[in-house]
Amino acid sequence: MNAMIILLIAIAVLVAGYFLYGGWLAKQWGIDPSRPTPAHELEDGIDYVPAPPYVVLGHHFSSIAGAGPINGPIQAAVFGWVPVLLWVLIGGVFFGAMHDFGALFASIRHKGQTLATVVAQNIDDTAKKLFCIFAYLTLVLVVAAFASIVANTFAVSATASDATNLANERTAMISILFIVVAVIWGLALRGKKLSTAANVGIAIAIIIVVVAAGYNMPFIALDYTTWMIILGVYILIASVAPVWVLLQPRDYLSSYLLYGMIVIAIIAIIGASLTGNASNLDIPAFTGFTASNAAVDAEGNAILVDGVAKLNKAAASGFLFPALFITIACGAISGFHSLVSSGTTSKQIDNEKHAQPIGYGGMLIECVLAVISLCAVAFVWTTYRAGDIASPTAVFATGLSQMLGTIPGLENADFVSVAYALLILAVSAFCLTSLDTATRLGRYMFQELFIPAGQSEKDVSGVRAFFANKYVATVITVVLGIWLGMTGYTIIWPLFGAANQLLAALALLAVCAWLGNIGRNNKMFYIPMVFMLIVTLTSLCITIWQKITALMAGPADVVAPLLQLIIAVLLFVLAIVLAMKGAKIVFGKKPAAGAHSA
Repeated sequence: MNAMIILLIAIAVLVAGYFLYGGWLAKQWGIDPSRPTPAHELEDGIDYVPAPPYVVLGHHFSSIAGAGPINGPIQAAVFGWVPVLLWVLIGGVFFGAMHDFGALFASIRHKGQTLATVVAQNIDDTAKKLFCIFAYLTLVLVVAAFASIVANTFAVSATASDATNLANERTAMISILFIVVAVIWGLALRGKKLSTAANVGIAIAIIIVVVAAGYNMPFIALDYTTWMIILGVYILIASVAPVWVLLQPRDYLSSYLLYGMIVIAIIAIIGASLTGNASNLDIPAFTGFTASNAAVDAEGNAILVDGVAKLNKAAASGFLFPALFITIACGAISGFHSLVSSGTTSKQIDNEKHAQPIGYGGMLIECVLAVISLCAVAFVWTTYRAGDIASPTAVFATGLSQMLGTIPGLENADFVSVAYALLILAVSAFCLTSLDTATRLGRYMFQELFIPAGQSEKDVSGVRAFFANKYVATVITVVLGIWLGMTGYTIIWPLFGAANQLLAALALLAVCAWLGNIGRNNKMFYIPMVFMLIVTLTSLCITIWQKITALMAGPADVVAPLLQLIIAVLLFVLAIVLAMKGAKIVFGKKPAAGAHSA
């Protein structure tokens, strides 16, 4: 495998996909630049706030990325680089980017409301309630996981090395400075307009100063529990604050850090390939239809530690179908993206013509990041397969920093160490931006559970009004997420992949039903939504069988497999019910009442 050739081919395919397929979708669906967007029609200075496209793209990309486009390809690399690359490119162009673009556009045409409203108006209210419950539980799990990930990258520990603790302190300090500076910048620019060049120049200057200051002044040393509590308070405030105060400026600033990471990664890959160090990597093209997370040496022999097989904690395992399509989510298609598109991004779009570059284009940038992650794991393949790198994030940072170290003039060990720290910081920024966006989205979903179709928060009273209150909904979401993150979200995390991809199938179904109801071409959704539904149902069936088998064997701990079994069965039933309801609308039954948002 030649890393540079793979990367350049991938970029060419994705650019062609944007202009050819993305442009065709915009025409088929009827993107109308002259039509006012919800950000203007319903501007309230809190959630509905129009912003320049590069600002909204910064928010959108920072929020949807998380660690997904890094973790997925690296974990799935045990199947070989060809299956990973094919799914990222085919899935990204024809599945994921269409999914994100469609969810964003459908929300824009439904007054910036979430996909739950799209489901209610185009399928029925029962389907909406089921969708809300499912989406809310998924978001609580995202809050728990991302809060835990961020806290772990900030915290110091008595069991960690001094170098690890110092790196965590630096990451924490830089992240806090980002938040403080973003608030100041948001307040200073309120009501003012700067040219694009000035905005970009100031943003880059701020990032350089903040990173330099935080890196050289790591003054904060707190443990995991303290950071979880601090993060809970932060997301509680961030998810109810007006978007122009923190969300827009912070995500905009963070996006340049993330874009910078991608540029550095591309330089590393091209540089290492031109020097010959990444021109013939050891990673196999295809390893087979089944993969194991057992650690192996350079000859492919299992590594034993005290007679017990060593595991590669950064690798996936199982049958290629459905494991590949569940493991690689954000790099190809992810249901979480539809919640971001229809939850926060749609309320900030200044013009409908921006939906394609932000929705479709934002996903393709993630695909580039997924291919970069594939190149990173390929560069450290032998070490990775031996299980000597504990996490996908560490694999990503190690691979790219070592690639940079092969470029003439950059071989210095200190430079490689700094590059590694900055890459870890960028991944942490992904997770932090996704964390408070997920909290805000969770608040929206919780509120919608108590608001009947066709009504708003102002129309309900009594118990409904209490739970539909944004502050109550936010507190409940934060408490559940942080509690789960501190007490063991890992018990049910193995089901997140299937839940996330089920959400993608349901989002495709909702947009497909709406387009059909308004007389637009929706046939491009048929194959993706059916395929993702089959992937999810297959994965859940495998999980159900595995958990039943495990319980019958009489394990010492029955809580984890029993809980996973119950959730898997519930997800399976939910998928069938919603698929049947949606199929009645999509395949010829008369439109649902109220489906008029053309």
